[in-house]
Amino acid sequence: MQNIELRRLEHSEVETVWQIERRELVHEVYRFNSGVLQLHPEFYDTQDWPEGEPELYTPILLDCYDHGGLFIGAYAGQQLIAVVVVDARPVGDYPHYRQLAFLHVSHNWRGQGLASRLYRQAMELTKMQGVEGFYISSTSTKHTVDFYMHQGGKPVIHPDKALYALEPDDIHLLHRFSDAE
Repeated sequence: MQNIELRRLEHSEVETVWQIERRELVHEVYRFNSGVLQLHPEFYDTQDWPEGEPELYTPILLDCYDHGGLFIGAYAGQQLIAVVVVDARPVGDYPHYRQLAFLHVSHNWRGQGLASRLYRQAMELTKMQGVEGFYISSTSTKHTVDFYMHQGGKPVIHPDKALYALEPDDIHLLHRFSDAE
């Protein structure tokens, strides 16, 4: 793997997260029904960020940054190729948890352990603040949910009301840090 530098993003770099190439073929998605995670066939050929997503989420990310959120980027030279974001504010129904708000790796850089490196670094820095764990509202794709469960996330029976209202089709997970020790 090429030399990759992990470092915190500056405020002026937050909008560069949309440079990450989101391309992905999806064949299966999870649904959470009656406390059971169920896999369903569903095909998507995602080429880019959904229309309007950068405009909708940039102010949210900037607000997160302004409230002390953790933004760690992975750089290949000057190119941002991956990023993880942890909101510093407590999650409403889970006040001892912080939301893992954003984790994306550019298409050509996937499968090289970069997401795991970013996740672990974010976890270590968040743990140092006395936080119990991550609350994750994950897109329902099999690959993404499997990644979070491999990191230690477990589906939540009672999702945070506010985050569920924003993303009812997501798979909501908790990763209690002490379970990983």
